[in-house]
Amino acid sequence: MTLKLTMTAIALASVSLPAMAQENWDMPLAYSASNYHSENAAEFAACVTDGTGGAISITTHPGGSLFGGSDIKRAIQTGQVPIGERLLSAHANEDAVFAYDNVPFLATSFDDAEALAEIARPTIEQVLAEQNLTLLYSVPWPPQGLYFKKEVNAVADMEGVKFRSYNSTTARLAELTGMLPVTIEAAEISQAFATGVAESMVSSGATGYDRKVWESLSHFYEVNAWLPRNSIMVNSEVWADVSDENKAIITGCADAAAAAGLEKAIAYTQFTMDGLAAGGMNVGPASDTLVEELKGIGETMAAEWLETAGEEGAAIIEAFNAAN
Repeated sequence: MTLKLTMTAIALASVSLPAMAQENWDMPLAYSASNYHSENAAEFAACVTDGTGGAISITTHPGGSLFGGSDIKRAIQTGQVPIGERLLSAHANEDAVFAYDNVPFLATSFDDAEALAEIARPTIEQVLAEQNLTLLYSVPWPPQGLYFKKEVNAVADMEGVKFRSYNSTTARLAELTGMLPVTIEAAEISQAFATGVAESMVSSGATGYDRKVWESLSHFYEVNAWLPRNSIMVNSEVWADVSDENKAIITGCADAAAAAGLEKAIAYTQFTMDGLAAGGMNVGPASDTLVEELKGIGETMAAEWLETAGEEGAAIIEAFNAAN
């Protein structure tokens, strides 16, 4: 069932609900309005608004216009906003388990990424609950590849390159490949590349396409390193005050948004690859040498993550490997 059809069904079901005082929920998003994550969030917001008969009206604020990406999670926790979307792996410094979806070369396909997310969800929910956050749904990004402004055939070619990092995993990747990590949020990518603050990044084709990085970069290498996820969370105190009827509606909208977001991610993957090529970039698989070197680095990073994530992280990996 599509999200729009689900919205209609929920809206019809809500007709019998008693009238309630209206609540206006502002929902900050880090990515541009045209990004499929933001579009999906807007559809989710409309689903909730329509489904609750306006009792809870959600307004999305894309592109970091309300809070920058790095501030969104904290804003939800502290009640500055009731709901928002964030890349949880960017907060692995708080709890390493948040980076479960960034373990290199563990889950490299959409099917595997969904299976990994399902296994990790109870643990993620528990950690978030301790931070006054309730997880509603999450949506994957396409597989991560490497962007450069020059040809790169081996790790040695990366030496000294200024590399855009967005979490501890990407910063560590930079260190292990001899690159120089520079922390840059999604909304700042275009300017960072245009001004030379950054010269490379690991990200999906979606991010590069949305930011028209072909204006500054020349190569995209498909390495399918991992599929990170954006998570939509609500302040737990706010959630506790939502009626059971509206919780059911919001949960239904969240389930539909998760399914619709996955479909969008899959469809967007090839579309953005084609878009990068049309923009003038060299798009294709990385060389065998580079892939093998990166997998070796990935093994180091996976071992380091397991050490910091402890028993919770190990349990997630063991359950995933057992299922595969």
